[in-house]
Amino acid sequence: MEVINTFMTWVFKNRIGQIENFMHHPIAVQTQVFEDLIEKAKRTEIGRKFHFSDIKNHRDFASQVPIHDYEQIKPYIEKTMRGEQNVLWPTDIYWFSKSSGTTGSRSKYIPVSQESLEDCHFKGGKDMLSLYVNNYPDTKLFTGKSLSIGGSLANNPLDAENDSQVGDISAVIMHNLPLWAQFARTPSLDVALMSEWESKIERMAYEVMDENVVSISGVPTWTVVLIRRILEIKKAKNILEVWPNLEVFFHGAVAFGPYRNLFAELIPSPKMHYVETYNASEGFFGIQDQKDSDELLLMLDYGIFYEFIPMEEWEKENPKVITLGDVEIGKNYAMVISTNGGLWRYKIGDTVKFTHTSPYRFRISGRTKHFINAFGEEVIVENAEQAIQKAAESTGAIILNFTAAPVYFGDSKSKAAHEWVIEFGRMPSDRAVFSTILDDTLRAVNSDYDAKRYKDLALVAPKIHFAEEGLFEKWLKSKGKLGGQNKVPRLSNNREYIEEVLGMM
Repeated sequence: MEVINTFMTWVFKNRIGQIENFMHHPIAVQTQVFEDLIEKAKRTEIGRKFHFSDIKNHRDFASQVPIHDYEQIKPYIEKTMRGEQNVLWPTDIYWFSKSSGTTGSRSKYIPVSQESLEDCHFKGGKDMLSLYVNNYPDTKLFTGKSLSIGGSLANNPLDAENDSQVGDISAVIMHNLPLWAQFARTPSLDVALMSEWESKIERMAYEVMDENVVSISGVPTWTVVLIRRILEIKKAKNILEVWPNLEVFFHGAVAFGPYRNLFAELIPSPKMHYVETYNASEGFFGIQDQKDSDELLLMLDYGIFYEFIPMEEWEKENPKVITLGDVEIGKNYAMVISTNGGLWRYKIGDTVKFTHTSPYRFRISGRTKHFINAFGEEVIVENAEQAIQKAAESTGAIILNFTAAPVYFGDSKSKAAHEWVIEFGRMPSDRAVFSTILDDTLRAVNSDYDAKRYKDLALVAPKIHFAEEGLFEKWLKSKGKLGGQNKVPRLSNNREYIEEVLGMM
């Protein structure tokens, strides 16, 4: 295994030169991506409709092609799902990533072309390994198995011929992995793609607990559930007693900060590494490329052309849209993408803040629909996660999940507030201190919230419900959204989600 490890480490290090190319020449690389996308798609249905053949530069693109949300691009996607080809992208599409993002009842189906699989998702996975072995040259990553916790697949509901399938992007990727990658991962594909999550966790636990697991890839929430079940079966104190060679957790989908203390208990090793990735149904966008920073490197040569809408422009009918060369550090932007999967000027719903522009590094700041701004406080997910993480660290608490929403004015004498439901793996040592630190941190990181909280004039202190473990899993299950990439909405500007959760407490 040592020979294989040495060889594979050398193979993956060879990609670093290509990564450094787009780090040093970001605009040139993005321009080439843009030109390639337009050229390849100019004879598609959407390319003919918006006259891609006449597009010579971004100015033409912006004037001829409208910005799309899902509802606007949905008719093209449904045509493709019914078996029509050359609609959004010139090559045939037989895979669709089912994206919900949160627990909304309406699913989104994102087309996954062969190009987006090979040149985006697979390339992102390989680059993740390349950056890791470059940062940790003494790694033993290829001496054991990679544990992958993915979603499930099903027949395309609009395809009468059953020629295409839909599923979580993790499941689409797993099903299409090359043989060498299938050999390096665990559990077996039939278990990894099971749809019923309670049975799946049980089967996974028994199948993987005696493997030599060196790395884990997955969503923190379900990784915790699996590890705990294995510890229960093995009667072990921590997972290193089961997998002594475990060295890295590649994670994404939700912010890792609130989970950090919990993972430190489950994997009590100072040598354990945590690497964040930003791989969504729509594409693979970012990888944590530095050892001592949680910033993500924007991956620029994956067949994705990026545009950005400043958040102050978000709700305007004709918002200002900028390209990568015009972004500013510290500003909140909504991402707009055009891809080799056939998405064109598509608003994915995520917001980012750039931390550097040479190279382009960023942090995910939230969702365009997930915020609380009922009273002008403009609290975004990034603020909430900073506050809850600090409160947990200060009181020895372990957070599993949370959601928050506004409490509106009830009458002329009542005051508004924010209401939180927080699920704990370990309760805080002092609930009052936890609440105070959460509120104080929100005030420190968000001046609009602080202004509304000043002397309780507009907002009073947040109301916090301290929930036992299992609440949000129960809620997700009640909505038929257990498992996969379904996530609890962290913030909402209305009380729909929180009322449902409170009803289960």
